[in-house]
Amino acid sequence: MHHFHYVGQDLHCESVDLAAVAKLYGTPTYVYSAATIADNTTRLSESLKGLDVQICFAMKSNSNLALLKHFANLGAAFDLVSGGEIRRAIAAGSDVRKSVFAGVGKTEAEMKLALESGIFAFHVESEPELARINHVAGKMGVKAPIAIRVNPDVDAHTHHKITTGKSENKFGIPLKYALAAYEAATKFKNVAIKGVQMHIGSQLTDVSPFVEAVTKVIPLVEELKANFGISYFSIGGGIGIVYRDALASGQPGWWQAQPADKRPITPEAYGAALLPLLKPLGLKILLEPGRFLVGNAGVLLARVEYLKRGHGRNFLILDTAMNDLVRPAMYDSYHEIVPLHRDTTRRALTADIVGPICESGDCFAKDRQLQEVGEGEYLAFMSAGAYGFAMASRYNSRPLAAEVLVKGSNFELVNARESFESMIANERIPAFLK
Repeated sequence: MHHFHYVGQDLHCESVDLAAVAKLYGTPTYVYSAATIADNTTRLSESLKGLDVQICFAMKSNSNLALLKHFANLGAAFDLVSGGEIRRAIAAGSDVRKSVFAGVGKTEAEMKLALESGIFAFHVESEPELARINHVAGKMGVKAPIAIRVNPDVDAHTHHKITTGKSENKFGIPLKYALAAYEAATKFKNVAIKGVQMHIGSQLTDVSPFVEAVTKVIPLVEELKANFGISYFSIGGGIGIVYRDALASGQPGWWQAQPADKRPITPEAYGAALLPLLKPLGLKILLEPGRFLVGNAGVLLARVEYLKRGHGRNFLILDTAMNDLVRPAMYDSYHEIVPLHRDTTRRALTADIVGPICESGDCFAKDRQLQEVGEGEYLAFMSAGAYGFAMASRYNSRPLAAEVLVKGSNFELVNARESFESMIANERIPAFLK
């Protein structure tokens, strides 16, 4: 469930009228629901009740400092993949000693920062990386805590750009070579083996790939516990969210009303399938969800600039663009688009919903049907809380969008819209051109 719903004819986030947010702060603006984030985090944790579970929010999905502080207050740690993300976790007041550092291309400077910050563990992606961690830790006179990322060669049945657990992907060490990699790690005197990690992909809507992957890795986990004394097993993230019918999915009973073979995965179903496999291990379990915690907790507000009626095709031109929300252009992703003020008396409009950028790819939806809307009216892109602002750019010299956090009837600007002055602040015209 999420906390976006119509009150009368006006779309609200929790108890806040989103039109009021759009009028106060302008558009495009991302709006996040604190209650939805808290509910999702609690439900996921409760789904594995009885285990020693640590949620490490995958910061790559949304790195706004206010949201990170909210997660820290909820007891979450972080799955970090860059030096910048480590610094963001610290800036948000998080205890990095509970967080993990992943990613295939860690630099020496990033490794040093992670060790100085007291990182819980490095999730090692390759044997050359293991050697580099040992080298950096040796220079610092410390031991680096590590877990090796194991690639179980499981098809996650998701978009090819976000699957990570197949043998042809760049991530991790193949399962059949994992034990040898751990044995090699024992030769490095500046690393300490702490656990094992896996992650098979993002936006999974069926629990069976998780079960298959965990089942395949468990024999290795048991051997590592017996021979190397590992203390934790990280099973990654990847639980998918609802993109189609996203608004309706926030209503009580929506899940139960879906046909059994069409129901999206829930944390309860996820926990019920994995708990019997994980409990006998007697290890700490790390989860690294991103999209599941924030995806349906955010919307992107946009303003209609023009309704352009063409020959056989209409174009609804918005003030938001692919630089604000790149997922449709990059992944052909679907986002439900709804009016902030609905009016059932209006006739239906079928149109391509596009942005102002000079690219044909700046298109959010083709032949999408919604109520007829005109210049100055507002729309909301549902399920925009993950990989929205986090993947934004300044293409066409467009400023980065604003971000707002809602809690109950309160809302506050947590990231001001970028000004032109700040956009060019680090640029210089060299003297030889003056």
